[in-house]
Amino acid sequence: MNDVRAHAAKALAAVVDDGASLRAVMARNLPTVADPRDRALLTALASEGARWWLRYEPALAGLLSKPLPRREAAVRALLVLGLVQLEVLSMPAYAAVAATVQAMRALGRERYAGLANAVLRRWLRERKARLARLDAEPGTRHAMPAWLLQALRADWPGDFDALLAAGNQAPAPTLRVNRRHGSRDAYRARLVEAGIEAAAQPWLPDALVLAHNLDVRRLPGFADGDVSVQDGAAQAAVGLLAAGAGQRVLDACAAPGGKTAHLLEGADLDLLALDSDATRLERVGENLARLGLRARLCEGDAGARDWWDGRPFQRILLDAPCSATGVIRRHPDIKLHRRASDIPALAAAQAQLLANLWPMLAPGGRLLYATCSVLRAENEAVLMPFLAANRDARAATPDCGVGRRAGPGWQFLPGDDGVDGMFYAVLEKHGEAKAAA
Repeated sequence: MNDVRAHAAKALAAVVDDGASLRAVMARNLPTVADPRDRALLTALASEGARWWLRYEPALAGLLSKPLPRREAAVRALLVLGLVQLEVLSMPAYAAVAATVQAMRALGRERYAGLANAVLRRWLRERKARLARLDAEPGTRHAMPAWLLQALRADWPGDFDALLAAGNQAPAPTLRVNRRHGSRDAYRARLVEAGIEAAAQPWLPDALVLAHNLDVRRLPGFADGDVSVQDGAAQAAVGLLAAGAGQRVLDACAAPGGKTAHLLEGADLDLLALDSDATRLERVGENLARLGLRARLCEGDAGARDWWDGRPFQRILLDAPCSATGVIRRHPDIKLHRRASDIPALAAAQAQLLANLWPMLAPGGRLLYATCSVLRAENEAVLMPFLAANRDARAATPDCGVGRRAGPGWQFLPGDDGVDGMFYAVLEKHGEAKAAA
């Protein structure tokens, strides 16, 4: 199947109807598309289709005289992508309509070609009124599930509108310069020489923000480990953990290894990278190898202790599994897959990880609790009971300049100086571990 739109429709249907992750679907599909322009179009269609599904799928329902059969998931996805081409990608009407009809035939759904033409032309005739109806409801205006809208309004009433707007804007790529290979200024000069525009992020010593998306293989020295792609909020972890040369460090839940690598780029550490997923742990090793870095890799559950040799760590990074509500702009399928019922279970798992790892931290050591969530239930609400139950634990999270104070931690919201949503809490251990009665 050579038609890019038909390809995108099948990919989007897999995300929406089969629960597949957008990242996994694109990893399977992109290598089958040779032309870089087609790859870019496939990426845009699948990403924006997932981002705006909760807006344009309801719009499609209002344009149909009767619902499509459930088995026609790719047909429904292609019709939604027709609307996305018109309203999000701003393609010329004649081109979007004709290409969608053609893609319907490429899907082998000739009998729906006329329907595609009729639906999109009806949308164009009634566009103004139908857009007004979509904008009248918060869920379809922002393409967000009702439960998440409610949670965000409750947690961040003063930032609610900006938070929603940022969540629907694809972010600019941010680079992390490998300081072992050279300075940020020197690497930026190489980018300029290559015709690639980038700006320094002043509060992050290794970060450069690109003006435009591009294939990372075009970056000077990428294959040699001179640079990586990593959001600015994620880069803040290294400064907060403040690991020094020679320290014994645990990176729990380490995959895919971005923070592991950044730690090693900054200091010679005795670092153990732990992850429960063997396949993802292999990816950590591959990333470290590209960068010329080494760590001990261990397959194990951070919620258990069978992997631990009993020797304490001076630093622990707990990048806890979470709802990922802070990175929806980067992974829009999250809002299609995540449910309100997931949050209590995630918070319980986060609390259990924190309690399990704390005894492994040496007195005088520092643990950095991190999530890519913007929900207080996974952040402050996890930290406060822990601090109350552990008298040797003290919150010592500094003011990061960008973002805002959030209980014992610090919260970046999506769009804060262009970064993703991340929560951090620096916890220091004083004296011997003594749990409260």
